[in-house]
Amino acid sequence: MKPKTKFKGAVNQLWHLPLAMAVLLFASAAFASPGHGHGPKASPDIDSFPVNPDGTVSVIIQFKAKGPHQVVGPLGQYLRVKRNLDIINGAAVNIPLSLLDKVLSHSEVMYISPDRQNHMTAMMFDDAPPPVNAPVARQNYGVDGTGVGVAVIDSGVYQHDDLQTADMSGSRIVYSQSFVPNDPSTNDAYGHGTHVAGIIAGDGHDSGTGYVEQYIGIAPNANIINLRVLDANGSGSDSQVIAAINTAIQLKSQYNIRVINLSLGRPVFESYTLDPLCQAAEAAWRAGIVVVTAAGNMGRDNSFGEQGYATVEAPGNDPNVITVGATNGLGTWTRSDDIVASYSSKGPTLLDHVVKPDLVAPGNKITSLLAPGSTLAGLAPTSANVNPLNTCDVTLGGNSCGDAANGQYLQLSGTSMAAPVVAGAAALMIQLDPTLTPDSVKARMMKDAWKGYPGHGKSFAHDIKGNSYMAQYDIFTIGAGYLDVQATLGDKTVVNGGAPSPIASFNTLTGQATLSNASSVVWGRTVVWGSTVVWGQSVVWGSYAVNSDSTVWGNSVVWGQFMDSACTVVWGQSVVWGQFTTLNSLSTDDPGDTDDTTPDTTTTN
Repeated sequence: MKPKTKFKGAVNQLWHLPLAMAVLLFASAAFASPGHGHGPKASPDIDSFPVNPDGTVSVIIQFKAKGPHQVVGPLGQYLRVKRNLDIINGAAVNIPLSLLDKVLSHSEVMYISPDRQNHMTAMMFDDAPPPVNAPVARQNYGVDGTGVGVAVIDSGVYQHDDLQTADMSGSRIVYSQSFVPNDPSTNDAYGHGTHVAGIIAGDGHDSGTGYVEQYIGIAPNANIINLRVLDANGSGSDSQVIAAINTAIQLKSQYNIRVINLSLGRPVFESYTLDPLCQAAEAAWRAGIVVVTAAGNMGRDNSFGEQGYATVEAPGNDPNVITVGATNGLGTWTRSDDIVASYSSKGPTLLDHVVKPDLVAPGNKITSLLAPGSTLAGLAPTSANVNPLNTCDVTLGGNSCGDAANGQYLQLSGTSMAAPVVAGAAALMIQLDPTLTPDSVKARMMKDAWKGYPGHGKSFAHDIKGNSYMAQYDIFTIGAGYLDVQATLGDKTVVNGGAPSPIASFNTLTGQATLSNASSVVWGRTVVWGSTVVWGQSVVWGSYAVNSDSTVWGNSVVWGQFMDSACTVVWGQSVVWGQFTTLNSLSTDDPGDTDDTTPDTTTTN
């Protein structure tokens, strides 16, 4: 049987990230039933995916009861298997366009989705530890990540001095593997993974002398497992990321991999229960690995009047991972003046309406490791390079002098930088108490997150072009609050059961929203601690308590300010992104937010 619709082959690539890591959202407001003419077993974007030169389309098939090896055999005449994805009971294959419906009709095929491209959630253009109390926490509790393995699934990791052992006798990058097709190199050609690894585990070796300050990661003695999935342009497919997650699970015991950092993502196309990327992340969670993901950089998007809401990307839309938004430290080391970054994606998640992000951490103008010769190193503006002071700086009293190694550090901004702050904190928690489960780590982080900002409930941020963005501090913007490593390490609460992020329900008639704890036994009022403790009741919603059966806010807050089309996009059940439209949310010369928070009268977006 011939397919009822034809693929649109005009698009040769989902997106090719520019320097600023601008997120390209599939931003049309088309509505259709899942799978278009192919039925519910096909993803809603299947017809918009590019056709390969040989007439095939690259897809991921998830199978039902039988394993992929059992099913692919009988389907062999139709499929060319690129990679087995046992972690999700699936395979990455190329299907001839003319035979797509034939494969879909097979009784053991559960779901078919394109092998979508992923991108980094960082931007060009300090240091994260002070606002989250990491230095004092390490000192007070005697932890530095020793013995804990963190898998960095990214663009590779350069063998930087700051990732060596303390005596410089060996590397703390204990394992490396590339999943980039036809490129076995595990070096960081793009420059993003090295920066992420430094935030997690850099020990500040090369900035020890000659720099204004020493740039030390959150867990400066943790081990890095380098799983390269992104090429020199910051691009990679779902199947590559899934294969890397599978490898991390397989190597868990050998390298004590207890944390995975995923500073990457792509738009949401289907429920997390069907999304293969989310299912792989859940497999790691079930294996006892904390999965930390970036929320995305679409917080400035107002294409449908949604003010950046419902822009959290996959796999950050999965309820069991820890999804992290970004804050702007405004150039100080205190957190009392910090604001949420304007570009930080907001919840609830599309289709499933999961409450995200789970918490926020520093992500604006974060200084970390530079990979020499990488794409980002070559394209970085002068202001993003962090160089040593080669002569005495009279503004600092003439005490900062030296000839330290040049060109070792770089500033980047984005939720990509916030996620590894949380991943490093998880490594510290696990070193202190190796019995902690992923749910325990998540629950304690959210319960102990700082909930004191900002007291006025709103803030204004500016990009490099002077555009002003207003942020409102609610559960979909900052989650449970600001990561506090010190408070979390001191928490000995026993967590029994799961801690999936709750589901938000919106009543269009009353304009009110409520939270459902679903299968969670942690957020309920009678077990462990109440939801009010986790999310707070005075900072986020004023006098509104946040319990499982209570109203979250009235119709004058957040959704009451939006037009009907925005509510349709955010709360609709049938949104399908049908066009490839580039948003001007983060341009190539945009290094993140400035430190100016004064509102202006201009119209944004």
